[in-house]
Amino acid sequence: MRHSIALLAALLLAACGSQPPSPEQNPAGVESRSPSEVRAEPVAPQAIDPFGVAALKDPKSILSKRSVYFDYDSFVVKDEFKNLIEAHAKFLVNNPKFKMLIQGNADERGSREYNLALGQKRADAVKKALQLLGAREDQIESVSLGEEKPVCGDQTEDCWAKNRRGDMLYSGEF
Repeated sequence: MRHSIALLAALLLAACGSQPPSPEQNPAGVESRSPSEVRAEPVAPQAIDPFGVAALKDPKSILSKRSVYFDYDSFVVKDEFKNLIEAHAKFLVNNPKFKMLIQGNADERGSREYNLALGQKRADAVKKALQLLGAREDQIESVSLGEEKPVCGDQTEDCWAKNRRGDMLYSGEF
């Protein structure tokens, strides 16, 4: 009995041993390269789609600019901001799931009620311009912040000019 157990154990161990692969198994070869054989392929930099989502944060893209500035006591979009509005309209058309919030702002001159109304007119003017260029109404909401969110607090014309604006914010930024 002892001999048969020992024989059985020896047979099992022999069956588990490694065998050289047969030609049918076709083992994977190992590639040998010396450092001189390795060549780096040039990688072209990934161009950012000018109307893709990444362009919203790319400082070189017009889409990273989000404010339209207005003259004193006005809600007329100036010609200098037409290209900016066109770019954002095209982005909204190409990205129909994105939503935009336009916040209309005013400087501190005028009553609180007047500035709230003026801020709304500014936000609505930007919204209307975007819609005329193809953006859908359900993508854009316009609200007024009046004089409540100044970017500059000095009592100068330069500072007041920075506060007379419509800010365009996309989904996730508001």
